[in-house]
Amino acid sequence: MSRHVAVMGIFVALAMIFSYIEALIPLNFGIPGVKAGLANLIVVAALYRLKPSEAFLISMARILLTGLLFGSGLSLLYSLSGGLFSFAVMYLLKRTGICSVTGVSVAGGVAHNAGQLLAAYAVLRSGSIWYYAPVLTVAGVLAGTLIGFLSDRVLRAADKTCIAEPVPAKTGEK
Repeated sequence: MSRHVAVMGIFVALAMIFSYIEALIPLNFGIPGVKAGLANLIVVAALYRLKPSEAFLISMARILLTGLLFGSGLSLLYSLSGGLFSFAVMYLLKRTGICSVTGVSVAGGVAHNAGQLLAAYAVLRSGSIWYYAPVLTVAGVLAGTLIGFLSDRVLRAADKTCIAEPVPAKTGEK
């Protein structure tokens, strides 16, 4: 039990570190909010190695802690909306088994941006926010592909170690 809690703590810490590192990288694509989403590598790995509820807790803990430590109220709102929508989509796709790790990550990247757009619309009440949708969709696909590829590599490496063994699937769950 204590080993399991320690693994979850390590996942949260790594996700927070990746979020912080990403904030330090001066990438400016000219579109607010476009980034690689390095912390999602940890969330995807957790989704495949831990119980869904634990992966969800890791995702939410990372979003809340980094939002409180390094963000603002609005950035926390956008991160939460994107994170909740993204996690729901990734969980459902992973559960169906119809997508690879990379496919799940791509869907999560697109869903994250869609969740943030919905939050931005709720705050701004401006239809012009939807002009960002095509660019953010492409950004979500590209970031999701990168994170999915890296997550797959990390999961394969983890299979060769004793770190975070996969949780056995329940009957009817893949």
